[in-house]
Amino acid sequence: MDQPVKLAKVNRVLGRTGNTGNVTQVRVEFMDSESGGGTGRSIVRNVKGPVREGDILCLLEWEREARRLR
Repeated sequence: MDQPVKLAKVNRVLGRTGNTGNVTQVRVEFMDSESGGGTGRSIVRNVKGPVREGDILCLLEWEREARRLR
């Protein structure tokens, strides 16, 4: 049961969220091969665990975008 995945590069760390602050909200840009090296669209995602700018995320689901921090 191989699911397609998309690679996304973390452009900016936006802040911490969640009840205890254990989730980080980041802006990622997709690294599509057809777009020529990372000029694809970018979305906001929630990431659990350590993350910093420049990290590569492997997204199993890439259509849903996280709500912005207030």
